[in-house]
Amino acid sequence: MNPVSKSFIAQPKDALPARKWWVIDAEGKPLGRLASLVATVLRGKNKPTFTPHVDTGDFVIVVNAKKVLLTGRKLEQKQYVRHSGAPGGFRAETYANVLERKPELPVVKAVRGMLPKSILGRSLLAKLKVYAGPDHPHAAQKPQPLTYH
Repeated sequence: MNPVSKSFIAQPKDALPARKWWVIDAEGKPLGRLASLVATVLRGKNKPTFTPHVDTGDFVIVVNAKKVLLTGRKLEQKQYVRHSGAPGGFRAETYANVLERKPELPVVKAVRGMLPKSILGRSLLAKLKVYAGPDHPHAAQKPQPLTYH
């Protein structure tokens, strides 16, 4: 008789007590690689308990978002576009202008693009905290530094 092995499927109640807080310094880090790491941790794909339809991820704090790096000439050439839906409602803004106006936005948009396009993805994005400078108000959660190369 062969013993039947059962696959582990996380339930929402399993993820709650095990959530950690991580802090990442974005200074000098390429935007895409930073966003990829953040999306992986938010989703919980770095844990053995990962389940695609359950939020098993951790909280992530990104500091120094103003100093994130873009390679090549993307600072002048990369554009963020939107359309209001009205005639003539197309708006385009360069990355340099967005970084000056709202430095957290490029990191948030890059991570959002790497998360699921569903209710789960929107709830995962709520666990991301991005700050332009080196300070953050989450010291009480005792975040641990998350490093990568």
